[in-house]
Amino acid sequence: MNLQGCGTALITPFHPDGSLDEAALTALVQTQMDHGISILIPCGTTGEASTLSEEEIERVIQLTITAAAGRAPVFAGCTHNSTAQAVRNAQRLARIAGLTGLLSANPYYNRPNQEGQFQHFRAIAEAVDLPILLYNIPGRTATNLLPETVLRLAEYPNVIGIKESSGLVGQISEIIAHAPATFSVLAGDDAMALPVLALGGTGVVSVASNAIPGPIAQMIAAALRSDWGAARELNARYFALMQANFCEPSPAPIKAVLALLGRCTETLRLPMVPITEASRTKLKAILQELDLLRNSL
Repeated sequence: MNLQGCGTALITPFHPDGSLDEAALTALVQTQMDHGISILIPCGTTGEASTLSEEEIERVIQLTITAAAGRAPVFAGCTHNSTAQAVRNAQRLARIAGLTGLLSANPYYNRPNQEGQFQHFRAIAEAVDLPILLYNIPGRTATNLLPETVLRLAEYPNVIGIKESSGLVGQISEIIAHAPATFSVLAGDDAMALPVLALGGTGVVSVASNAIPGPIAQMIAAALRSDWGAARELNARYFALMQANFCEPSPAPIKAVLALLGRCTETLRLPMVPITEASRTKLKAILQELDLLRNSL
């Protein structure tokens, strides 16, 4: 499997009482499909997976698969700092019909060294037959997955790629230069999408595409066909919104954006809380400047 294009790290919509908003999730996935999104990732960081019960995680994944209807691969978030629990979770999710693969981030809090991370991901890869997409996000986990460890893991046939959110261009370039041609390297941040694609990466896992799937998908498609003029133009137009989605801890800003667009409530689960009024005013001004409050994308 060669993953490329624009993937979306899906939010998990909630009703005001905190329960799952299944209709809003289904509509969100349908919008993604209608605007050219290539990969769907439910139950990741943006999906507030750490606050979902096992039953809710399975329900969100099932709803995503049903709404996608085979039009895009679905990689479910499957991260835990206990290797044994991560393996059990992976085996449980692997039984969900129609699930394409798993996205698994560095084990958080424990801060294992490179050998510990290698053994952690190896155990997950050997426990299931599903494709595994590694997720390196040291800003959240306090642990960086170095290129030499990524390349060791790339030798496992079902470890097919990495979502790279370290922001370290040299590190990402090293992985791209030495990984097998079939190993996909996806930018883990909207702002890093074009630099990673210029190095030879295959796409992005986007937060902004929850709200603007069309423009982000078009930007990535333009870069993949080497139309850098069009890609840079789209990047410049929407860059302020990409950045503003992280003006406070994610996914609070993107949920505020979607609420302003009338697509879901702004409800989050503790310890996440809604953004400040100052941030909301900033986001609203950006959306108005882009004419997004009148035009849905």
